[in-house]
Amino acid sequence: MASTTCWKCLARYSTSYRSTQYLKSVQSLFPHSQRIAAFTTSTTLNASPLLKKQKGSTQSAPRRGEKTTFTVKKKKRPERTSKPPAIGERKAMRKRIILSNTNAIEVRDMIDMNAKSMVMEELRGKVLGIPGPVVDQLRAAQAFKTTQGWGLFRRPGMLIRQETLEYGKIFQSLSKDEKPKTVRRIFVGENSSGKSMLILQAMTMAFLQKWIVINIPEAMDLTIGHTDYSPLPGTTPPTYIQKTYLSTFLSAIMRANPILATMSLSRPPPESFPIPLQSNISLSRLSDLGAQDSEIAWPVFQLLWAELTEPSTEKHERPPIFMALDGLGFAMKQSEYRSASFQLIHAHDLALINWFTQYLSGTSSLPNGGMIVAATSESTNRDPLTLRFCLSQLEAEKSTLDDASAIPSPIAPFLRSTGQSPSLYHQLESFAKHDPHVLDVFSNARGNNIQVHRLKGLSKDEARGLMEYWAKSGILRQTVSESLVGEKWSLSGGGVVGELERGCVKMRV
Repeated sequence: MASTTCWKCLARYSTSYRSTQYLKSVQSLFPHSQRIAAFTTSTTLNASPLLKKQKGSTQSAPRRGEKTTFTVKKKKRPERTSKPPAIGERKAMRKRIILSNTNAIEVRDMIDMNAKSMVMEELRGKVLGIPGPVVDQLRAAQAFKTTQGWGLFRRPGMLIRQETLEYGKIFQSLSKDEKPKTVRRIFVGENSSGKSMLILQAMTMAFLQKWIVINIPEAMDLTIGHTDYSPLPGTTPPTYIQKTYLSTFLSAIMRANPILATMSLSRPPPESFPIPLQSNISLSRLSDLGAQDSEIAWPVFQLLWAELTEPSTEKHERPPIFMALDGLGFAMKQSEYRSASFQLIHAHDLALINWFTQYLSGTSSLPNGGMIVAATSESTNRDPLTLRFCLSQLEAEKSTLDDASAIPSPIAPFLRSTGQSPSLYHQLESFAKHDPHVLDVFSNARGNNIQVHRLKGLSKDEARGLMEYWAKSGILRQTVSESLVGEKWSLSGGGVVGELERGCVKMRV
């Protein structure tokens, strides 16, 4: 039913006596209130303007320097309650290597490696333990790497693979030969193929044969500009020495080779030697002097090396020498150091790397024989163009096949698929601009017997032996069967050691 009252009448003021008196009483209570309709929903159109600030206001002006704007207060940094780490503590924790895990199960049937077992064919595919004294020597020589997973086992051990037996026979023949010989090898291969581990195995054999072992654990530490350096006086072009690194290097040589304590100087030191020396001082004490004072580290290293490379006599016996360097690519390019004219210094102008490359190239020889090995690194840096070119040439000369496996190159699969010879890549590479320092190292590689050893994956028998060792140590919780070995071997790219360990030990589903 429609209302009889008009909606407009509701918005009008009532003229009755009672409504007029009510409005007057409300207006007396709120004198400044605005008169509005009782039921309106629109905004007020006659709103009074904002009251201006009166001149006689009691509010004072802001003081000088006082902020008048709102600012968000910053939260205070929480106060450090613990002691900050000491200098070098973080680096020590990052490079810490644990060689014994007491929580791991002990493999009771594991035998130790010795001079005889390293050439026994029946031990292929077995894991042998490293003797305790040799472990201390390897640790002093910085042969262990943080990425090798030593902390998973009760004690260090190594897999006897085909390459291990080959180098065991080489060590045995070099120790028995009356005429000293020098073997030079360069290990190449894909990432995690076991190049650094093979160097460690060769160092273990050298220690077991009572050789002198000198190791440069990472060539990267010498070339990335992290150590102090200074030009060597009287050298043209200038050669740069790294005194602090040399003192640490001498300390490692002294601790890794206890046999130096039984050797003494065979002739008096030169007159220009910076400090007086006893005539019968041991080579271990001589190394210790250079380790304690970095200012005399370079002349001490020169005198020590001159004594070690003296021909062996009945009175002063000198054993063969094993020299190793990991990360060869960093030693074959420009370093991060700068000369006085702000030009980049080549790595071969650094005294220690120049010393190693001279013996690797065959420019200098070892009178008492020995072995010189170097390994490339695929995980930290790609090898320079000239080094890859020289190594591929050495591989091509060694092999009689002309395919992608004999001459590895980035475009070899494409050339092979199109019916072209993979050696075409190296013909194109020969027109590139190469590093003359690196070319000089490999200029007479065939005459100096420099060979390239490319590491491939493990065989299935070797992979099975390694997986059985993991199962006995309690870190592989599966039954080692033929199907499991075949599966893990295939997933690891044909037995690549690092991928096999990642798939069996470090990966959990």
